[in-house]
Amino acid sequence: MHPVRRQISPHAARLRRERTEAEDRFWQAARNRQIDGFKFRFQHSLGPYVADFACLEAMLIVEIDGGQHTETGDARRTAFLEGRGFCVLRFWNNDVLSNLDGVVAVVRGALRDG
Repeated sequence: MHPVRRQISPHAARLRRERTEAEDRFWQAARNRQIDGFKFRFQHSLGPYVADFACLEAMLIVEIDGGQHTETGDARRTAFLEGRGFCVLRFWNNDVLSNLDGVVAVVRGALRDG
């Protein structure tokens, strides 16, 4: 029997290497099941998109947005993810950098209420 290999988008691999400071700060707070025991994946491929952070067991996506995001593109991406049963939370880079505890509290609430 062969091990199951997860397909990783080359785009996701590049995004992991080139993460923003805000993504790194959130990842340090979320990795290793630090948020109420939930496992998050960083730069996780879902269909044609790469979610910044995905908690598959809670069907929760956390997106940390910078200036490169567009309302139309984000709406299309959110609709795709919600159509597959995910709840999508979006935060601006500045929110994470200036109020990481508040961002984690919102994520905790979504995990609890999910």
